[in-house]
Amino acid sequence: MSEQPRILGVTLARGGSKSVPMKNIRPILGIPLIAYTIAEALRSRFITRYLVSTDDERIRQAALAYGAEAPFLRPAEFATDTASSSGALQHAVSWVEQEEGVQYDYIIELMCTNPLKTVDDIDAVLQKLITKGADSVIAVHKLDDHHPIRIKKIVDDKIVDFCLPEIPETRRQDLKPDAYIRSGSIYSMRRDHLMINGRRYGTENSRPHILMPERAVNVDTEIDFLVAEKLLEKAPRTYIKPIK
Repeated sequence: MSEQPRILGVTLARGGSKSVPMKNIRPILGIPLIAYTIAEALRSRFITRYLVSTDDERIRQAALAYGAEAPFLRPAEFATDTASSSGALQHAVSWVEQEEGVQYDYIIELMCTNPLKTVDDIDAVLQKLITKGADSVIAVHKLDDHHPIRIKKIVDDKIVDFCLPEIPETRRQDLKPDAYIRSGSIYSMRRDHLMINGRRYGTENSRPHILMPERAVNVDTEIDFLVAEKLLEKAPRTYIKPIK
């Protein structure tokens, strides 16, 4: 690439979490959840500008304390239980582009509910997005015990295959084809894919970045916090410190 593309990084951090109130700034190993994402985003080789979009002043202050920009409080219509992530991202992009007077080329959403992703994941996603000419590149992880063949539904108090028939006694390692699920961690996309089409992913030219299993946590419950804490104990981020 002869010219470095302009890439806007955004973390959406709404204050109204229902499953775990204020989870975005709840400490894990003494560090607010959101700070793990901020630290890795600020180390990226590709991100031109990075900011946190929140509707809550407490989250905004936490983001600022760990070095992120948080130049606005998100309007209420983009912070409800039913508001889409695409709408909140579009608001952030519009705000920044109006302030700077120039458009970005790519957008990357870094969800703070995964404190285990690294700058290597972030930069690998962006490099693939740019070099492959993709509409989007998103983080996924492989399903093993939760493979679709093993998923069931209950009909009239009977266990029924949900979508695919299961061959009895099939070993986990023999389940084919490999199945993957969105990790709820990293979404990157072309600007026009988001701003014109309103899409973060999901076209024929959406590409995957496969997260290692030990980095595929999505914190949404108390149990998720415990899992993330145990995994982070094995790979502590000693460089994450407040700047003020």
